[in-house]
Amino acid sequence: MQTLTISDDKAALDLDLLHRFLSQESSWALGLPRATMDRSIANSLCFGAYLEGAQIGFARVVTDGASFAYLCDVFVLAEHRGRGHSKALMRAVLAHPQLQGLRRFMLATSTAPWLYAQFGFTPVAKPEALMERLDRDVYSRPA
Repeated sequence: MQTLTISDDKAALDLDLLHRFLSQESSWALGLPRATMDRSIANSLCFGAYLEGAQIGFARVVTDGASFAYLCDVFVLAEHRGRGHSKALMRAVLAHPQLQGLRRFMLATSTAPWLYAQFGFTPVAKPEALMERLDRDVYSRPA
């Protein structure tokens, strides 16, 4: 039986795999430029999930480390889904020392709300209070 290992060591991340998945297979980051992904990883707390040293999952958290965090880019490769790896990844994220005592931990999902609900995430109490500034074409314009 293979053992899942989860690490926050950015040096261990398979950046080619991450970029391929996020830019070509995800529903939320299609067309993501590699330089943009690299910057996002450099400025976030990142988690890789590995089987026998090969990366099979990822999660990224944008945080101030004190009161707020935003969970994003969570995935497990299709061929490894249904084996509890996403739950193990979420447990590791939520147990991380930098993510304790936060007032608000947010995420946006259209693909796995059932997963996050198991970890205490709920729809926002006041959706009318949330706002965004969204540029859907940013990845398709020259830098």
